[in-house]
Amino acid sequence: MPNGTGLDGMLLASRDPERLRAWYASALEPQEEFEQDQYRMLKFRTFYLVIDHRDDVAATNPDPARVVLNFDVEDARAAVKRMEQAGTRWVAPLEDRDGSLFATATDPDGNYVQVIQLSEEHRNAM
Repeated sequence: MPNGTGLDGMLLASRDPERLRAWYASALEPQEEFEQDQYRMLKFRTFYLVIDHRDDVAATNPDPARVVLNFDVEDARAAVKRMEQAGTRWVAPLEDRDGSLFATATDPDGNYVQVIQLSEEHRNAM
């Protein structure tokens, strides 16, 4: 087991967790999707997005730029198309930044979601 701290996932609270789960599942195609207790679990590679029902959160995120969920995708254009089919509102449409593709949208609760397809050059520079 490696030393140090790892980040395996995040909890995303919602007044309508089923709507949020359905959006992430259709727009971003998790490798696994299941329920555990009251949680909707979506696995993206090694990271778990855990969606929970909470009545003590606003219906929409009042400060969506505070946290941006970044999804590394193999085909940004296909991801954008799926997101559009899921009814996405764009903050920043797909753009090419020196060979890497970026787009930022909002999920149904107003959280910022960014899809990124890094060029081989940018990936090697990391």
